[in-house]
Amino acid sequence: MLLGCIADDLTGATDLALMLTREGLRTVQTNGLPQDDLDLRDVDALVVALKSRTIPAADAIGQSLAAAEKLIAAGARRFFFKYCSTFDSTDHGNIGPVAEALLQRLDAAFTIACPAFPATGRSIYMGQLFVNGVPLAESSMRDHPLTPMRDSDLRRVLRRQTKGEVGHVAFADVEKGAATIKDAFARERSAGRAIAIVDALTDAHLRQIGKACVDLKLVTGGSGIAIGLPAAYQEAGLIRHLTPPPRTITAPRGRAAVLAGSCSTATREQVQKAIEAGLPAFRIDPMAVADGSLTADTVFRWIERQEATSIPMVYSSDAPKNVQAVQERLGRDHAGHVVEKLLAEVARKLTGQGFTRLIVAGGETSGAVVNGLGVKALSIGPEIDPGVPWTRSRSSLDVALALKSGNFGAPDFFLKAWSSLQ
Repeated sequence: MLLGCIADDLTGATDLALMLTREGLRTVQTNGLPQDDLDLRDVDALVVALKSRTIPAADAIGQSLAAAEKLIAAGARRFFFKYCSTFDSTDHGNIGPVAEALLQRLDAAFTIACPAFPATGRSIYMGQLFVNGVPLAESSMRDHPLTPMRDSDLRRVLRRQTKGEVGHVAFADVEKGAATIKDAFARERSAGRAIAIVDALTDAHLRQIGKACVDLKLVTGGSGIAIGLPAAYQEAGLIRHLTPPPRTITAPRGRAAVLAGSCSTATREQVQKAIEAGLPAFRIDPMAVADGSLTADTVFRWIERQEATSIPMVYSSDAPKNVQAVQERLGRDHAGHVVEKLLAEVARKLTGQGFTRLIVAGGETSGAVVNGLGVKALSIGPEIDPGVPWTRSRSSLDVALALKSGNFGAPDFFLKAWSSLQ
């Protein structure tokens, strides 16, 4: 195995696994630390999905180092720390602390931080992160219920999380290509900066950055930066050949459903589009879940009353002001937990009654559902939209899962995703 990856949430891991698969690496994803009996003989990259994005930095460091030990034992020679393309972390976040801990464990002197993902509208210019052309701090991420981002300058954000100074590789260097980018890395390292933000506006930039990163033991960023790594590894002789990605995935026979826990703008649009298209929809009221008047049994009885040929959708997605009101009453963490727990229980009931194809929206929700189903590893299938593939479980429970980050996917995602299943 060449590449060992640590992702701070489940959908982010799936996003990265998709990118590596699409670019030619045979990739497997695990939910949590890989089990000792996982067969890695035909695997180029292993992506370990943690649930560390919003936990205290010390806990995130502990989990990430444990994952690193597993990857080292599995033979990984290069490492990737994956976080969200909107740098979800806040001033008290753990992107910086985890990156520093991994550098120390791997005895590496320098790494980059590049969450750019142009295909989903994330770009970096002069150290500033933009979301669909809007500065991060002015985008919908400003009011994210868990990780509100109020500063667009990633140098400042990361500096508040780290012990040392944060460097920067600017657009002017990136535009000149891999050799100039490598020189910029050396310049930042010589100046005593262990981490540098790297500008990127296009996929072509990401491919040149990937070539420049080929000798780095650790790379950190969003999944977009992985675009250039497989070809660079092959060119450097670290891997013999690249494998074409799958076009379709074979899914077990059975019914389909949508479970949406994300409250992001993208997911709310997808929910509305699905309702307008006629998908039967059940909205989860977190207050009703908290007081016990709404249970998984209630939801499942509603699903049983729908037409057998329909695709029922269960969602808790709501406007930021309504989410904030619930959080003020229940507490931020508890408000999310009660919904995630209920949707995981619904997923268990669905798979027990012939539902084998599930779309799950939201990183926290996806983690809860996959844990609830006991799925430990996933094979990566075709891309539905940038950053979102179909996957199939590698466990006794045979189920096809599309695990969607809340911010990803076109408005018709819940409607079109099923076409790439066989």
